[in-house]
Amino acid sequence: MKNLKKISFLLLLMAFAISCASMKDKNTISGKVQSIEFGKDGYTAKINTAKNEVYFATISIVNVGGPENYKKLKEGDEILLKGEIWKTDTEKHIKVKEIVSVK
Repeated sequence: MKNLKKISFLLLLMAFAISCASMKDKNTISGKVQSIEFGKDGYTAKINTAKNEVYFATISIVNVGGPENYKKLKEGDEILLKGEIWKTDTEKHIKVKEIVSVK
């Protein structure tokens, strides 16, 4: 009986770890910057992914954790971003929490 409980706990723990890892990927996008529109507290970059999906990425100093993490993207940059993703009827958005890479 003890072994059954241990095995069940181990399987539950593994399932939880796998589900958390897959959730992390859903909050990441990569692609090429198509355009940038500057606003009051930052800017919105239009990102085209490899799957031809368009995301509007809102990037501000506050959301990325301060000026040391803030980067100004340029049109044509290849980027990897992490953040909160949401969708409207016609658009996909991401509030950027981390600019992982810029090339």
